[in-house]
Amino acid sequence: MILITGATGNVGRIVVERLAAEGHEVRALSRRPEQVQWPFGTRAVAGDLVDAASLGPALDGVESVFLFAAPGLGADFVGAAQAAGVRRVVLLSSGAVDDEAQVQDGPIAAWHHEIEQLLRASGMRWTFLRPDTFATNLLPWSYQTKNGDEIHGAYAKAAAPVIHEADIADAAVAALTGEGHDAKAYRLTGPELLTHADQARILGEVLGRPIRYVEIPAEQARAQMSGHVPAPILDDILKFWEQSLERPHPVSADVEAVTGHKARDFRSWAREHAEVF
Repeated sequence: MILITGATGNVGRIVVERLAAEGHEVRALSRRPEQVQWPFGTRAVAGDLVDAASLGPALDGVESVFLFAAPGLGADFVGAAQAAGVRRVVLLSSGAVDDEAQVQDGPIAAWHHEIEQLLRASGMRWTFLRPDTFATNLLPWSYQTKNGDEIHGAYAKAAAPVIHEADIADAAVAALTGEGHDAKAYRLTGPELLTHADQARILGEVLGRPIRYVEIPAEQARAQMSGHVPAPILDDILKFWEQSLERPHPVSADVEAVTGHKARDFRSWAREHAEVF
């Protein structure tokens, strides 16, 4: 039995679909499982990662877990997983984690690193998936693209190897069902570095109209984003964009190493999500 947490999220829902299609025993954790249409054969269970009391029933009889790294869940989850006899955990961590740093740079890296350390010491088999910038982070652009041909945001030249969520899901399935992934931390990226301006241009080409990224001051962008992004996370994002002007995260080949196929490019992601924009 494989438990998928974050089962309705951008990555988790694909993991559920892939595993169910392959015939694995899948249990999906959701706050409101009755409101979701699950793939055939999926067993849904009500629960919440931040509700320690719900973890025991969710983990009963489970051998492997795909773990979504919610802040503050580490100790409760590890204790419940050990008590339930879980053997393997594949963690959706973050590319922000720095193994060489004694103190992690920012809250995103810090909470993922904390959970990683707990899993390292747990005695369970573990694999860490550390994706770089998710292409799905661009979905909020849809408000602007539906109302014009300009995307206003900070740092037009900030670059990242944006990754398709399906590549993360494929890596998770491989680590959950295959061998050779124990005690590995995989850095998952797309196949190329793209600036915000590049991403806007490619999105426009897919949509069949010119879309331009218009750079605005960082503080103006902060004001625009503050309504739906918590302040500490927003600070982290803007800092990451600024740092990437000089030191963008490099492209990694780990997607292909784990899944056996090359990472999907951003243009493919834009085509698949075009109707959103």
